[in-house]
Amino acid sequence: MGAQDTFWSVNIKFLRLRQKLSQEALAEKLGISRVKLNAIESGRTANPTVDDLINFSEYFRMSIDSLLKIDLGKLSDQKLKDLEEGSELFMKGSQIRVLAITVDKEDKENIEYVPVQARAGYRSGYADPEFLASLPRFNLPTVPKNGTFRMFPTVGDSMLPVPEGADIITRYVQDWTTVKPETPCIVILKGDQDFVFKQVTINQEAGTMLLQSFNTQYFAYTVPIGEVIELWEYYSFHSKALPEPQTDMQQLMRMLQEMQNELRELKKRSSYK
Repeated sequence: MGAQDTFWSVNIKFLRLRQKLSQEALAEKLGISRVKLNAIESGRTANPTVDDLINFSEYFRMSIDSLLKIDLGKLSDQKLKDLEEGSELFMKGSQIRVLAITVDKEDKENIEYVPVQARAGYRSGYADPEFLASLPRFNLPTVPKNGTFRMFPTVGDSMLPVPEGADIITRYVQDWTTVKPETPCIVILKGDQDFVFKQVTINQEAGTMLLQSFNTQYFAYTVPIGEVIELWEYYSFHSKALPEPQTDMQQLMRMLQEMQNELRELKKRSSYK
């Protein structure tokens, strides 16, 4: 089979110019050097790394397949918008995310534990088998055999009644289009942003994720989907602390919040009719 033409370098330059960005501006947004970006655009990087493929794919909301195999400069503006906005390929993690795992002596997947001190390294090493092999790992008989699980520590009280400092066992979400509104997840964000444990609601049309806390003292906020590296859906938590019983006021606030959520859902349904 002969070598297949790829459009990696010309597509990156085309998409940058389409957004009216200088090399310096795009390099800063992607967290890479201008020299590296210039090398990519000039064709001196013929074989991009997995990390670069993921980084550019998430930023431009284009599948890796499109970035490599399609000459985007020859497409109509509408087709480009379709690729960007109708992005099931982008939303499905299987298309652009490479997840590394570790296994035990019986070839069963481990549950890796990502301690607080390893969180910064996880952002760059989440797809690196050597990095994952350096993490503590274990198995639990109560965890289902299907799926990939990982444990993350929580920081802060934004998800009370889950106790502060609890360790959250989560299942990897490969296809983000399957995430139901207000699904509790560990969200791995890019750059210097923190890992967060939030209720996740995905707006595919807007390309955003709404992140909400159980603790109503914290405001909800949105992040661009391109800022999210991984989603891990809540499975269970482990904690030395016993959850404190809710006071009458907390129970009342919870009931009011549930009523507000139900009203929002009713308004959404009525607007579709």
